[in-house]
Amino acid sequence: MTSSLQDVGLAVKRLQWRHHRETNTRLATLGLSLAQWDVLRHLHDQPDASLHTLALLTFQTDQSMGSLATRMIDRGLLRRLSGPGRAVRHEITDVGEDLREKGSGILDDVLGETVGQLSDRERATLEKLLRKATPDPY
Repeated sequence: MTSSLQDVGLAVKRLQWRHHRETNTRLATLGLSLAQWDVLRHLHDQPDASLHTLALLTFQTDQSMGSLATRMIDRGLLRRLSGPGRAVRHEITDVGEDLREKGSGILDDVLGETVGQLSDRERATLEKLLRKATPDPY
């Protein structure tokens, strides 16, 4: 059986949409959106990341990332730090770190219901194929 490019693209999109929808629903119980959790995740992994880098990593524009960071500061999830020159960096607060950890569990649960149903070998193959199809520019 041969799958068309469109069939494969649609299957990838359906899985991504399911993950996005279900994760947003469950993160809402923590008062978080997927976009907010994703910022916390990337900032945890790259504490020196600029807003521009965070925008790229979270698939946002610089302007939308700036607005999101401001809202997250207002909620006590992030704090601004002065950097060298005019650079501004952000740091996760204790509240933000607690929500990042809880959100990680939620994301693991959602992913466990889909790709978690694959064997270790199947997941490794899927990851390899997806990385081949979409090389990471970051």
